[in-house]
Amino acid sequence: MNKGICFHFGYLYKDIEQQVKDIKESGLNCVICTAEPKFNKENGTIKKQIKLFKKYGLMLSSLHMRYNREDLENFWLNNRIGKKVMKNLIKDVKVAHKYGFKSVVVHMVGNISEIGKQRLSKVLFCCEKLNIPLALENLNKNNQLLDDIYSSINSEYLKFCYDAGHAHCFEPNIDHLTKYQNKVIALHLHDNLGNNVPNEHYDKIGYLGKNPDMHTLNKYGNINWEELAKKIAKVPNELNLDYEVMMSYRKDETPKEVLKEVYNQACELEKYIAKYKMCTNQ
Repeated sequence: MNKGICFHFGYLYKDIEQQVKDIKESGLNCVICTAEPKFNKENGTIKKQIKLFKKYGLMLSSLHMRYNREDLENFWLNNRIGKKVMKNLIKDVKVAHKYGFKSVVVHMVGNISEIGKQRLSKVLFCCEKLNIPLALENLNKNNQLLDDIYSSINSEYLKFCYDAGHAHCFEPNIDHLTKYQNKVIALHLHDNLGNNVPNEHYDKIGYLGKNPDMHTLNKYGNINWEELAKKIAKVPNELNLDYEVMMSYRKDETPKEVLKEVYNQACELEKYIAKYKMCTNQ
């Protein structure tokens, strides 16, 4: 299985070519990234990133939509902000097609509406035309919205991105991987301590943030990855093992150390998945 990481994983490199080189040398072979212009200073333009990915032989996985968090709910409202969110999403589908990403990962929040369904249908028309799937991601308590979208819009290009960390700390009682098994085409893998965790547990690992969605390495979280591998093994679509870690809070670990840890995690998860695929096929 291909093993990847988000291009920005918590460290600001002075030279992004060195960043690409470090990712390649770690053993990882693909990347997830965004075309969001506001990150150009730290990540370089998407055009520059793609050039370097090609130079070092890194494959492209999913492209994350550009967005402002406070704008997302407007996608379902009859206003100019919602229309802008739709237009930006169509832009990202076109960017994904231009450069060869496998899918566009989308954040959806709010309540379904007719205007929102019309907008999503327009985006999916573009997806179909350009052969780029749209993968809706599980977020903080957006499961009802996902159910509403999947039940009211029928498109082979409407897929699912499973975020392991979000599921663990926001909706641990919902089995997203089984529920949307046939729609899963992308993974965002990272760990955390779950929800309602006493502060002293965060203090032990040096995490100063207030958000339980830590985007951390496995060794600092408590997801049962072998149990998760059982469910991933049943997904019929081919998947990349993509890690969405943000390790800026660990000042005592170098970028290269983090990358190697991610690669080792991916290899361990791959072994678990292979084990349970074999059990399923017997």
